[in-house]
Amino acid sequence: MVKLLLADDDARLSDLIKDYFVGEGYEVSHAWNGREALALMAQDTPDIVILDVMMPELDGFETLKQIRNKSSLPVIMLTAKGDDIDRILGLEMGADDYLSKPFNPRELLARIKAILRRASQEKEGDSTADLELSGVLLRRKNRTVFLEGEPVELTSSEYTLLECMMMVPGQVLTKQELSEKALGRKLTMYDRSLDMHISNLRKKIGNLDNSEPRIKTVRGVGYIFVADEEGL
Repeated sequence: MVKLLLADDDARLSDLIKDYFVGEGYEVSHAWNGREALALMAQDTPDIVILDVMMPELDGFETLKQIRNKSSLPVIMLTAKGDDIDRILGLEMGADDYLSKPFNPRELLARIKAILRRASQEKEGDSTADLELSGVLLRRKNRTVFLEGEPVELTSSEYTLLECMMMVPGQVLTKQELSEKALGRKLTMYDRSLDMHISNLRKKIGNLDNSEPRIKTVRGVGYIFVADEEGL
């Protein structure tokens, strides 16, 4: 049974989400604010966390920050409709996805299933051989990443994006392909989440020795993982 932790101070919405997901076979824990959410996580680690941005005592951003200091656990942020700043900030801080209120619980379920399915397939799949290119090492059996021998903390979405690109070094992957493969959904016109994940990933894995970025943008098309000659 999948364990879901919901942190939201909206009683009506929280009850709706709890009832819906319990009906779908999920085990749901609820916290009224970020402080309560962190306390619940310390007692029993969930499989995924749903964080509202606006909460009393400890808001969603600060809660996400504290989660990311310790874990790469999948996190989905709930933001106010049309508030691009909240969505961008959440992704920059390491959220795996976001959903604008109001939303249909079925859409939240689809997002959760996509994130958990990616992680499950990658853990259980036959392709468990390590990938090593351009100073970046992916240990696929346990989904860990090393840069020049030093561990790098990535979110689930960041890891999956990096793996997709490193599997085809030097080959351009379109934004649509990456969105479907790594985020589990089709790319929509105003969805910036893919670009934000790539931006975060670039910051974490840096540039090659010649200052060329390991992840290169192909304008109007997508992204490419650049392998240096020694990394090929």
